[in-house]
Amino acid sequence: MFIDGGVEGASIEQIAKRAGVGKLTVYRRWDSKEAVLAAAIESARDGIPEAPADFADVPVATLVRELLPGLAEAIAEPRLRAMIARIFGASVSHPELMATYWDNYVVPRRRNTRVLLERAQAEGAIAADADLDVLIDMMVGAVLFRLVQPEPLDVAGAAAYLESVYRQAGLLD
Repeated sequence: MFIDGGVEGASIEQIAKRAGVGKLTVYRRWDSKEAVLAAAIESARDGIPEAPADFADVPVATLVRELLPGLAEAIAEPRLRAMIARIFGASVSHPELMATYWDNYVVPRRRNTRVLLERAQAEGAIAADADLDVLIDMMVGAVLFRLVQPEPLDVAGAAAYLESVYRQAGLLD
């Protein structure tokens, strides 16, 4: 519903109806429509691979190469592009949605990415004095900018683009 109609197109009543439950059931799990939508957005991301919690024995470049095909498939998916557009489009009119999504889902992923980049720094792949928060912003920004361009990437194009981003970031040689 969110992808098709944005925040306005997804009421608690509609969400409950589609789920086959009452509104009270929805409110027992989530305290607002924004919290439901943030959880739904996260659920839609389920197929996107992430670094495992413990990857201490795996070189960063090896891990990135293992994750790359699944990430490429995800960013080539048209529904992900639509969802990203809806999220950013709603950030002005519904800042609480972005705040909820940011706190619950973006911040933990940034922490995990920082750990990965710290490992890459320790391996000497990234300069010791690199600002890792800026590097994270640059990588995410590059991918998001590419996602909203009029010409979508196919899986092969997405893989090539991601490989280039990760190479520029120092994660691949």
